Amino acid sequence: MSRPLHFFTRRSFTATLAAGLAGLACPRLRAAPSKTKIKAAAEDLITSVEKITLRRGRDGQGPTWFHPRACLVPGKKQPAVFMTLQEIAGSDMFSPLQHMMSADVGRTWTEPAPVEPLGRIPLADGFEEGVCDVVPEWHQPTRTVLALGHSVNYRGPKFSANQPPRWPVYAVWRDGEWGPRRKLLWADPRGAYIYTNNCGQRVVLPNGDILLSFSHGATKAQARSLSSVICGFDGDTLTVKHVGTEIAPTGGRGLLEPSITAFGGRYFLTIRAEDERGYVCVSPDGLTWTPKQAWAWDDGEPLAMSTTQQHWLAHSDALWLVYTRKDASNRNVLRWRSPLWMAQVDPVTLRLNRTTERIVLPLVGDGVNDPDRVAIMGNFHPLHVSPDESWVTVGEWQPKNGIRGDLLLARIRWSRPNRLYVSPT
Repeated sequence: MSRPLHFFTRRSFTATLAAGLAGLACPRLRAAPSKTKIKAAAEDLITSVEKITLRRGRDGQGPTWFHPRACLVPGKKQPAVFMTLQEIAGSDMFSPLQHMMSADVGRTWTEPAPVEPLGRIPLADGFEEGVCDVVPEWHQPTRTVLALGHSVNYRGPKFSANQPPRWPVYAVWRDGEWGPRRKLLWADPRGAYIYTNNCGQRVVLPNGDILLSFSHGATKAQARSLSSVICGFDGDTLTVKHVGTEIAPTGGRGLLEPSITAFGGRYFLTIRAEDERGYVCVSPDGLTWTPKQAWAWDDGEPLAMSTTQQHWLAHSDALWLVYTRKDASNRNVLRWRSPLWMAQVDPVTLRLNRTTERIVLPLVGDGVNDPDRVAIMGNFHPLHVSPDESWVTVGEWQPKNGIRGDLLLARIRWSRPNRLYVSPT
């Protein structure tokens, strides 16, 4: 996550902007940097990207792990890595949540252990309520890990197609112990059927409040809208305090899996959609957003994306997006979910600089002639582990080849320290 930045109200932002403009009576315009200079700067910032296999499942000898998402917690000599993850047995079929830890920046790990409060709960008529899409995040003001996911319902071993209303579910880890399972309450009728921040990045504000975004719908048939929310968190209970402007949906199920980051004094929101696009918005205060804009290259050509999440990777010198997209190499791969890419975001135009694009984790196999043997990587998560290194973690899987895949980590090493990194204490 990015370092929490100053929280602007709309009034204070307008006043600050006006004061800044008053001092620019005769600005000297500078030419935009050339594509060659942008590419050189990006390549100079990233020293290397290394693929690491944390656990093997492609060979069928071990479970296939999914939804690996991590945060840093205080350690004895250096910060430790705290990761939540689940086994996957099919589309939206997840085992109860587990977690594991690393005291040496990912070189060795403890064995996965159950997160008991976020296991399965028996319901009536043979149903069970589970939890999935969990994102753990260190909350420095309360010195806790807030593990936030959402409810999912199963009937026997299978995902229930007839899902009842769903909502965010969380538990708090403090001093090695888990607190109880809780529901994040939101009485707004717009979320009567579903409201969720599943898989989403969020921002801790300077006062300890948490900025995140809900994907919400009043009925199962309704395409979902988005609204950002600011929540209070006292170390035990998460409470909605403020709700932002609603962002209207596109086709299909609407707008899904939103992620927020802070960069350069503003907040950036990236959105999964179902119209072969992804979308981006920007806000001065986390509540009022610009109209959604389809992700596109710097020349205006939109990226072809197939209902897959994107996430932010913010360095103090540049803002990056991690994503999947259509490419000649993956045209027959399910939802084009391999390889994983990253590219630098222009914070003014909200477009991606094409010359900065590079592969984070490569496609393995033949995405044209043998796509069923290509493991897909549509659920991933970034993390800053030091000023000099960031990660992207993902659990790959092959839906039509035995549900097999490895647990992967990409180590992205920076040539200049990332001043947005914050060490937990």
